[in-house]
Amino acid sequence: MQFDAPLDLVSGVGQRLRERGDTLAVAESCTGGLLGGAITAVPGSSDYFDSGHVVYAYDAKRRHLGVSRESLDEHGAVSEPVALEMARGVRDVTDATWGVSITGVAGPSGGTAETPVGTVFVGVAYAGPWGTETSFATATRHQFDGDRHDVRMQTVRTALERLVAVLESGPDSECESTS
Repeated sequence: MQFDAPLDLVSGVGQRLRERGDTLAVAESCTGGLLGGAITAVPGSSDYFDSGHVVYAYDAKRRHLGVSRESLDEHGAVSEPVALEMARGVRDVTDATWGVSITGVAGPSGGTAETPVGTVFVGVAYAGPWGTETSFATATRHQFDGDRHDVRMQTVRTALERLVAVLESGPDSECESTS
């Protein structure tokens, strides 16, 4: 399966990162690599794209990104705290400027009353220069309709749009987390 993102959206992400001299790494759960695939579909993405990590299982999130057992136990994988830790984790383990994370319930099963099918969290983390205290992470919750395919496609598009929004607003306008 491939995500056919609008070329202007994916190219816009790349252009902004290239202009800033920044790099990007992604950590995906419910999208299984679709975000990384969309980004690398653009020629020249190696100028700014570091890596994509598919961390589907709890243990993969913990082992590869440093997501805490406490966050997973207390909040579950589909939560703001885990999205924040995933974004920070992928940013830090790759030494990328930006980390983007996706965790959610794509369905058709797996949802609960608190976290129904279609619930997704997108995290974005920025690594400011050492000593500037400009590093931050933010996460947003989204609720998508449709089948598994629809939820995954909407999630990738939203993650790209969220990254563009944060890149355009700049790190100084972000806070620890927003919902």
